[in-house]
Amino acid sequence: MVETAGTPEPDWVSTMADEVIEAATRRHPHQRIVCASGLSPSGPIHLGNLREVMTPHLVADEIRRRGYDCEHLISWDDYDRFRRVPAGIDHAWSEHIGKPLSAVPAPFGSPFDSWADHFKAPMIAALEELGVPYRGISQTEQYTSGAYRDQVLLAMRERARIDGILGRFRTKKKPTPENDDPDDDVVTGTEYFPFKPYCGACGRDDTTVTAYDDETTEMTYTCACGSSETVLLREFTRGKLVWKVDWPMRWAYEGVHFEPSGVDHSSPGSSFQVGGLIVDEVFGGEAPIGPMYAFVGITGQAKMSSSRGSVPTPGDALEILEVPVLRWLFARRRPNQAIKVAFDQEIHRLYDEWDALGRKVTAGTAGGIETTGHLRAVTTAERALPTTPEPVAYRTLASVVDITAGDPVQLERILAGLDATPDGARPRLDRAAAWVASYMPEDAHTRLREEPDAALLAELDEQDREAVAMLRDHLTDDWSLDGLTTLVYGVPKKQAGLPLDVKPTDELKAAQRRFFVTVYRLLVGADTGPRLPTLLLAAGPERVRHLLGG
Repeated sequence: MVETAGTPEPDWVSTMADEVIEAATRRHPHQRIVCASGLSPSGPIHLGNLREVMTPHLVADEIRRRGYDCEHLISWDDYDRFRRVPAGIDHAWSEHIGKPLSAVPAPFGSPFDSWADHFKAPMIAALEELGVPYRGISQTEQYTSGAYRDQVLLAMRERARIDGILGRFRTKKKPTPENDDPDDDVVTGTEYFPFKPYCGACGRDDTTVTAYDDETTEMTYTCACGSSETVLLREFTRGKLVWKVDWPMRWAYEGVHFEPSGVDHSSPGSSFQVGGLIVDEVFGGEAPIGPMYAFVGITGQAKMSSSRGSVPTPGDALEILEVPVLRWLFARRRPNQAIKVAFDQEIHRLYDEWDALGRKVTAGTAGGIETTGHLRAVTTAERALPTTPEPVAYRTLASVVDITAGDPVQLERILAGLDATPDGARPRLDRAAAWVASYMPEDAHTRLREEPDAALLAELDEQDREAVAMLRDHLTDDWSLDGLTTLVYGVPKKQAGLPLDVKPTDELKAAQRRFFVTVYRLLVGADTGPRLPTLLLAAGPERVRHLLGG
């Protein structure tokens, strides 16, 4: 277990852990505390779903840090029906709509047997990388093994009671392709049954229970494919409870104390509110503490939906973000606060904030909540997570990778000037390289000139020519990022006869901007580019001198 010094200042994680421990102790003083998440592998498990996992993970992690026995369950809803074919998948898969996700073939070329396993795999890998320990539960295995048999029979016996609870919130709207959410309950005019069989002939759930005998558990259903079957439900395992009954059943079965949910499940009359009544009145359990969490988006995008396709996944985020940084995004925001994950140039600002926090923590000047958030990002109750030993600013690494096209010899040379090595700058270096390759805007790429711009050099007036010569002649006085920074800001000061430590005036700032534009035009043929000291460091003194007319 990772030890922490002193008592951390309470943050939202600590506060929720207090509530969960109190509730769990009140229910069963000496039993394991259970936090839960649910994920549906109906398509790519997108970045927004990570909040469904990280919120209970952080709470469970805090509970374990305090020495309590606490388990994080993740229910894989792989026995849910296949509802629609995600964008980018062959439309031929529409023939499987209505079958369990675990019975649908994986997309072409997949090494996995089923649709569910194919889309679970990347999330499993991401959770391992993020340091999230959990016990995975396949709902296919639970239902088909008969693990829920008693709960299914109880729900069928209590169907009138369940129907009455649902009736308090039920609407009269009819399901449509746009409105086929499992939370929707509609008035059908027939007897209500909370169990939905999968057809023995076609494998789909286009079924209707037409008769059920409580004493014998004999059940008859028909299917839209034309088949009909009579079975004994006490022996039948090819089907599942409808969502609004299934969820509270699991709360009672697993003894869940904490499970957050999105706004779609937390609004009045939706699954969480109805489930609280059903778990109490039918299954004899208690609803977990269930805070509502806000959605996760990416810069420039609204709420994510896996049915849209081309939506970033946790694995995509981990290609460009270090594990602690992604964890920090979730730890520092309360669940009801929206999170934006930057895939564009905002990622540089995010990393600047993270690095500033790290410096404050190291110096002992960070606030209590800041320190606690940093701790939750870089460690779990069980272990420390990988960090970059020799961190260089993300924006600097991105510029260097871009300018050098990732050439390892050039990278090593430049990083030496930044007091770092390629190995010491990893994993951040690799994350920055991935960002440059996949997400850097095309117009932001920097390409150094191959040869000097003779026409521009000839057009420079006396002031600009003198400034360029001063830069060229003093390049190697201190060939480091700090030295080059002092040099490029100092050239206009020296031209004006000012000391290097003078506070810049508006006039001096204007002279510096003019000088920078001149140098950018000579080096990259544009008025702007990466930070000028970084650009010089990446280009190397020989090439800079050459392009500056030396």
